Amino acid sequence: MNKTFIGLLFVASFLACNNAPKETAKEEVVSDTVTSPEVITYPEYSGTEPTKPEETELYEPVPPTVNPTEKNGAPSDAIILFDGTSLDNWVNSEDGTQADWILNDDGSMTVKNKAGDIQTKQKFGDFQLHIEWKSPAEIQGEGQSRANSGVFLQGIYEIQVLDNNNNDTYTNGQVGSIYKQGAPLAKSSVPSGEWNTYDIIYHAPEFNDQGGKIKSATVTVLHNGVLIQDHTEIKGTTPYIGWPKNEPHGKGPIKLQDHGDNSRVSYRNIWLREL
Repeated sequence: MNKTFIGLLFVASFLACNNAPKETAKEEVVSDTVTSPEVITYPEYSGTEPTKPEETELYEPVPPTVNPTEKNGAPSDAIILFDGTSLDNWVNSEDGTQADWILNDDGSMTVKNKAGDIQTKQKFGDFQLHIEWKSPAEIQGEGQSRANSGVFLQGIYEIQVLDNNNNDTYTNGQVGSIYKQGAPLAKSSVPSGEWNTYDIIYHAPEFNDQGGKIKSATVTVLHNGVLIQDHTEIKGTTPYIGWPKNEPHGKGPIKLQDHGDNSRVSYRNIWLREL
């Protein structure tokens, strides 16, 4: 083999080695894929799609007829909890004796200072609640000590009542909050001394046989017609100090709070529809 041929082989071998693709370090690929929730489907809308309008028209069950203003402004199927004539439907929350708040000539009742919380004799699960309240026109106190009361759903979960007009406080304790849990979407109070309305849609929590919560309560609140809680999850009890607790329970009363600091909050026109 002549030297010229050997030289050509060497050059070719050298070029081949240098032009060969270099092995690169393999990059570790970490998947960030999140399993998506199951896609919602509706079995009743599967199969062959209807081609005639009457094939998708239903005539049963027929919804009941409700007169929206039959009972002095309340719906015909409403349970009247307070109509201004008596406190017969209410008891002291502590000892079950007759409620001892102040019954006014204008059809309202006012918190009797340090007389204790009051609650309905009846107990409820899911419901629609209408309640009207007002703070006194004469302003006293500040922060949480100005016209403080509360509406407790099932006697446990508080929707805050407070005069927040020119009176800031912690947002999860302001008017319309789920106390110490959920600030309202907006502050929609009328001037101090005028009547506010709460319209509340509430769905109770559910517990399994072992007492564990398997479904949270939810609440929707309109304050003077403005949506301030939008199907908000209630995470448990609403204590002043500490975390929410979730002891199992059944139906419960509507409870109104005596804050014990001369709140002078008044209530009227309280009715409820069971859902």
